Amino acid sequence: MKYAHVYVLFLMFVFNISCEGQNKTGLSNENTKSETEGVTTFQGPNGVVRTIKQDRKGNIWVASSEGIIRYDGKSFTNITNKVSSARFFSVLEDREGNFWFASVGSGVYYYDGKSFQNYTTKDGLASDRVTNIYEDKTGNIWFGTGVGASRYDGKSFRNFKMKEVPPPIDADSVHVSVYQKQLPEGSWMHNDVNSIIEDKTGKLWFGTRGYVSVYDGKTFTTITNKDGKPFANVRSIIEDKKGNIWLGGNDGLWRYDGNTFTNFTRNFVGYVYQDRKGNIWTSSQSDNGQGWALSRYDEKSSFKKKTTITETNMLSKMIFGIFEATDGNIWFGSGGVYRYDGNTITDFKGKEGQK
Repeated sequence: MKYAHVYVLFLMFVFNISCEGQNKTGLSNENTKSETEGVTTFQGPNGVVRTIKQDRKGNIWVASSEGIIRYDGKSFTNITNKVSSARFFSVLEDREGNFWFASVGSGVYYYDGKSFQNYTTKDGLASDRVTNIYEDKTGNIWFGTGVGASRYDGKSFRNFKMKEVPPPIDADSVHVSVYQKQLPEGSWMHNDVNSIIEDKTGKLWFGTRGYVSVYDGKTFTTITNKDGKPFANVRSIIEDKKGNIWLGGNDGLWRYDGNTFTNFTRNFVGYVYQDRKGNIWTSSQSDNGQGWALSRYDEKSSFKKKTTITETNMLSKMIFGIFEATDGNIWFGSGGVYRYDGNTITDFKGKEGQK
């Protein structure tokens, strides 16, 4: 595997998981912080950007190693610079218009536009290492953590494990060679959640650093391809407009139509996204094994036509957070935040963008 020379080291924290969280009926004074004026600049973050979303007002929100940053079309404002110094991995605007921010080390933050509420393991969250957020069809908020998933119903947390295995210890790390053979059933990686979605049938899919599991409300089932092999280290899962499930991870890009798995590339895929035209966008390792590529699979050609958007070796860091704004521009994160207008990629690390 071309990706096998790259080391990915993740130092893990150990946290206890409870079956049910403590009741939360309102904001406690202890954990509530009023909004303080953020730092505003004309350039975006320089650090790693994991998630990009657009709110109902048209603002672009960026979750980065430097904080949660909002772009209003003219300038970037770091919303969390005086609230937390943690690295942020995900941002979600819920159906009520409130925001949730996932951090690594400080749990999650709820932001109503005026004040912040911080939820941690003390409130019932499975772990303070949170990497992704998802809202299901009933309005529950799900958090993917290093030791399982947490579901918040507005009052309390309930925590879930894909497998009953021991939690990780500080010495645990991941080397890509571990995926060259079948993972042990008792590995902590099966509960390290990378991605969560709910499909059209109401089942929940969990992509983990171990294998992919589907939860039907009672049981977690490991998903395998036509050869009986499970999908390892799936970083991104989406359901497309036709109800197909797309998986991106160590085994490449796969599509599941409910009966058959179809493979599109064996290169490592870190992010999958579908635009309004039905095209599938991916972040993957470049074909030459050097750098990372932003690619588009065209729906009109039954995804047989693949177009690579980025230049060879343009990006040395993995691409995350692919997102189509309402104006049709494609945004994506890497070492900084970028925008693609169909012709030009703009890098916002420069004052007026580097092209």
